[in-house]
Amino acid sequence: MKIAVLAETASDETRVAASPASVKAFVGKGLDIVIQAGAGNGSFFSDDDYKSAGATIAKTATAAAKGADIVLSVRRPAATAVKAMKKGAVVAAQLDPFGDRKDIDGLAKAGLTAFSMELIPRITRAQSMDVLSSQANLAGYKAVVDAAEQFSRAFPMMMTAAGTVPPAKVFVMGAGVAGLQAIATARRLGAVVSATDVRAAAGEQVASLGAKFVFVEGMKDSSTEGGYAKELSDEDKKKQAELVANHIKGQDVVITTALIPGRPAPELVSKAMVETMASGSIIVDMAVERGGNCPLSKAGKVVSHKGVTIMGYTNLPGRLSGNASSLYAKNLQNFIDLMISEDSKLAIDWEDEIITGCALTHDGKVIHPIFNK
Repeated sequence: MKIAVLAETASDETRVAASPASVKAFVGKGLDIVIQAGAGNGSFFSDDDYKSAGATIAKTATAAAKGADIVLSVRRPAATAVKAMKKGAVVAAQLDPFGDRKDIDGLAKAGLTAFSMELIPRITRAQSMDVLSSQANLAGYKAVVDAAEQFSRAFPMMMTAAGTVPPAKVFVMGAGVAGLQAIATARRLGAVVSATDVRAAAGEQVASLGAKFVFVEGMKDSSTEGGYAKELSDEDKKKQAELVANHIKGQDVVITTALIPGRPAPELVSKAMVETMASGSIIVDMAVERGGNCPLSKAGKVVSHKGVTIMGYTNLPGRLSGNASSLYAKNLQNFIDLMISEDSKLAIDWEDEIITGCALTHDGKVIHPIFNK
């Protein structure tokens, strides 16, 4: 059985869907692995590294994908690669299921069985396959490191003969995987950290990391069964905005992480709030690819508004490509293992909730429930 790994085509994508370690594991199961030439360059995995692990190298995406039983990539494969894939092939990638529907339909029309790794169910058995968690963890860390580099003052308190340097005040908005890692990283750097979330249950996790939890008294818990945040009511939005407005004016660094699956990112930090912050303050908008949590953010850019720096870097995990690719490759390896029989054949169990939870297309149709609501 052949597994193909494609090079990414997006200009800001440095990650790759296989590491030499994951290639070695697949080869150990008796599978043939073909890597598109240069696919790992952005993550510092050379073609020779892959060859040493047992892979063969194909010059183009078309050559790699042709005849493959399984195709792996970080983002949606390009149309040229899709055309080269055989009917019935499995595609596993971050397919952006809430993005361009035409591309999803194209995967179905090509007869591909496509799995969107963002939709892996958040259950215990699937934790090792959860790409959102592995990538968000790195993104939360990188957001704080970027903020510290941009910040014109020190993060930790320093006592010197010339006086005391006060610790930076960091406010993290959203206590999911990215937010919790941001809290932990900011604390390690010596900052005084506070955080907020619309899910009351997040308070214990925030406190366990040594940060202060800021929550609207009496607000209804806004979490879904899967542990995600859901959109607030208009009344609770108003309460949350008032709380944030009062708290944010005294913060040196604000990191926003709020996303709602299938919806534009909610506005958390208004222009008016930004203008209450001291000159030299930093905002890192981690939701900028979905419209941003701050209306002043610009995707891929660092901008300044009345002395406040607003950082809108896209693809934060890709800025730590070596780690991000290794973790993502392991996520994919664990997921693909579900489909490989003991005699190294493709065997998809359509009774498995992990499989059904992230399957987008199969047998020429778009099958996931998110498209049938």
